Amino acid sequence: MNLLFVADPLESFKPYKDSTFAMMREACARGHGLWACEPSHLHWQRGAPVRARVRGLRLTGTLDDWYEDSDAEPLALADFDAVLMRKDPPFDSEYFYATHLLQRAEADGARVFNSPRSLRDHPEKLAILEFPQFIGPTLVTRSADDVRAFHAEHGDIILKPLDGMGGMGIFRVGADGLNLGSITETLNRHGAQTLMVQRYLPEIVQGDKRILVIGGEPVPHSLARIPQGSEIRGNLAAGGKGVAQPLSARDREIASALGPVLAQRGLLLVGLDVIGDCLTEINVTSPTCFQEIAQQTGFDVAAMFIDALERATATGVDAASG
Repeated sequence: MNLLFVADPLESFKPYKDSTFAMMREACARGHGLWACEPSHLHWQRGAPVRARVRGLRLTGTLDDWYEDSDAEPLALADFDAVLMRKDPPFDSEYFYATHLLQRAEADGARVFNSPRSLRDHPEKLAILEFPQFIGPTLVTRSADDVRAFHAEHGDIILKPLDGMGGMGIFRVGADGLNLGSITETLNRHGAQTLMVQRYLPEIVQGDKRILVIGGEPVPHSLARIPQGSEIRGNLAAGGKGVAQPLSARDREIASALGPVLAQRGLLLVGLDVIGDCLTEINVTSPTCFQEIAQQTGFDVAAMFIDALERATATGVDAASG
């Protein structure tokens, strides 16, 4: 197969931990062709299919200077066997526009993973609202009065923006309510912006577990991202320590319930975030942790992913199904 990765600039990759690099390395080992572009390289013109200025890649086998590339050339996305949307968040206006171009490419015959429509339909904080049986007490609102009432009921709460990533903008307010008003104003911009509030889950000290679901099936190990020092956030970007561990019975229950539903919607790769027994987030844009799990457990996550990708393209299962 010829695979096109729509991703951040290759120069920004950290190959020793990057999941997209792990995908590329496994695909290359199987003899698949690798190509890359950035979302800014996508373009459409009336009378022509969606194209991109793409570069062919050759992996060097080292982590330093890890690739060599060809000169960029305009090619139709439909000419590739699969297009993998691996642009990291934030899900901003340009990401949104890119999903529309990718969906247009699907109409040309391109196979895009994850489905562009499903990327738009599953905002990573709000997607959990579809599965209330698995989440803790949660509020989504613009109202400062609603936030104060939620705090009065639950005492110890977490407030977060809906468009944050890597733990950015997350606040904890304890029973004393210290700075609740100021934090709410910061996040909701005096009622102009919606935020999420959740009851604080003390199980965070044991880690914010990332459960990868590939082709509807869970990877058998999660990566528990454990907060360090006085930090409340377990995100690796916020200094959390990643510890791989087998899935618990509850982890499997959540993954088994959500996996087939999300796969049917064209979400080949999903990252579920679970604290204790509660689902807290559904990541669909660019789920990671492949290499950390593989290095600590020996389970080859990238191989499981390329297996699923090969099955999806060979069986003709449309990435936008559902």
